[in-house]
Amino acid sequence: MKNISKIAQEMGLNEQDLIPYGKYKAKVDLSAIKNDKKGKMILVTGMTPTKAGEGKTTTSVGLTQSLGKLGFNVAATLREPSLGPIFGIKGGGTGGGKSTLFPEDEINVHFTGDAHAVSSAHNLLSALTDNVVYRGLIQGFSSENITWRRVVDMEDRALRSIVTGLGDLQNAPVRETGFDIVTASEIMAILSLSSDLNDLRNRLSRVIVGFTTDGIPVTAKDVNAVGSLMALLRYAIQPNLVQTIEGQPVLVHTGPFGNIAHGCSSVVGDKMALSYSDYVVTEAGFGADLGFEKFMHIKARFNNLEPSVVVLVTTVRAVKSHGGIKTKDLDAENLNALENGCSNVEHLINVINSFGLKVIVSINKFPTDTSKEVEILKKKSLEAGAYDAIECDVFSKGGDGALDLAQAVVEVANQRNAQINYLYNSDDSIRDKVDSLATNVYGAKDVKWSLAARRNLRKFTDLGFDQLPVCMAKTSFSISHDPKLLGKPEGYTFEISDLRVSAGAGFTYAIAGKIVTMPGLPSKPRSLDIDLNGNIINLS
Repeated sequence: MKNISKIAQEMGLNEQDLIPYGKYKAKVDLSAIKNDKKGKMILVTGMTPTKAGEGKTTTSVGLTQSLGKLGFNVAATLREPSLGPIFGIKGGGTGGGKSTLFPEDEINVHFTGDAHAVSSAHNLLSALTDNVVYRGLIQGFSSENITWRRVVDMEDRALRSIVTGLGDLQNAPVRETGFDIVTASEIMAILSLSSDLNDLRNRLSRVIVGFTTDGIPVTAKDVNAVGSLMALLRYAIQPNLVQTIEGQPVLVHTGPFGNIAHGCSSVVGDKMALSYSDYVVTEAGFGADLGFEKFMHIKARFNNLEPSVVVLVTTVRAVKSHGGIKTKDLDAENLNALENGCSNVEHLINVINSFGLKVIVSINKFPTDTSKEVEILKKKSLEAGAYDAIECDVFSKGGDGALDLAQAVVEVANQRNAQINYLYNSDDSIRDKVDSLATNVYGAKDVKWSLAARRNLRKFTDLGFDQLPVCMAKTSFSISHDPKLLGKPEGYTFEISDLRVSAGAGFTYAIAGKIVTMPGLPSKPRSLDIDLNGNIINLS
């Protein structure tokens, strides 16, 4: 690894812009962001995730390294890994093989403390809200009307639904509540979308912690929490600079949950990288039906961060999984299952193209792939409207494994950009926005709203939140709301079970089906394999 000051110097940053955290990572002061946008954005998204894995982050890191090998000034902007998934089912979030971020163990575990800062700020707001109710400081605001839950950065299903304030009156208020994982905190989403400290302050002031008996929102500003939250998030808003295994700069910053938030790295990280680099590789969480769509409607649309080209990551194994093959049978050639599963990739290509963007399909290579399978996936992708479909091997070869992909990306990125076509207008009603997403992105024939969702629809419309974009909260394992519907579901009813608002982050979120904001541990958590042997081992 190079010293982080060397990485910063090669990127074009000044030494006074850095706040080093040891030798190999540093925060970068927001003053380093330039007003002029130098680089072009390359957005990496993926097909609908499967248990087979797709390797989106590995591809993002490998593509960054490939662009570096071609002689371009390149940087990447990626989300911060979260401790919950690292010790749960997913493992580390720094890529893999020869396309990895360094220092891998430090990035995955604790890093520069951003997640801890978010957790502390979130739970302080909980404590201050409870204290306001306990002391009766806001008329008509009682414990049963508090909506703000607590967070922790571990997967612990026992905390999903709890009762607090038990015992004598000094422990009041008694209320039913629960914990979410820290990435599900609205404060994490706010940190990701804030453009500077003033924007952060304004967004925090709008956070809704509950409602009075008259239905009036009670905010973080109302409970006088904003100043203390700003103190806790003072450094957390600054992007973190690290490097790839081949020495390209990477800004790793914020990690909002891809289900109930937008699942992207920070606005300030993107703007900083674009200030200094010819090309910036960034990533959208989950598949294109979630991450790409949310990147466009929630992040890019309001921050001048529209991408010049989109890379859709696929694997032969994942496509066969969408074709109905069990995980244990994915190593065997199965052309019928592959052709059936291609419907997922074809649909997502069409979704990306509908925005006026060109998409290049990246086929992440596995040793068990056959030449016939790869050719079918390429052919189907091109027929669906992909600009190109290219096999990559960044896990085994690093930057050398995606040189063709990098050249194709540069070719498209330097073409004249078409006008972006968003799928709804900002002043459309919440119902119309949801209908557009359900029919155009999820392939549904219609939308069914529950009674609770319809009640909140009226409530939030009356409060003026209908002008906000919609952040759909649904399963990541299907284009639909039902994780069992693989491939390209069609002709079904998209079910909205609830509607909520993140007023500070700046979106409403419709809950489709059942969404768990506090995951539980699997039968064999990844934490059972993680250990310390000089460095932390078995993170990926």
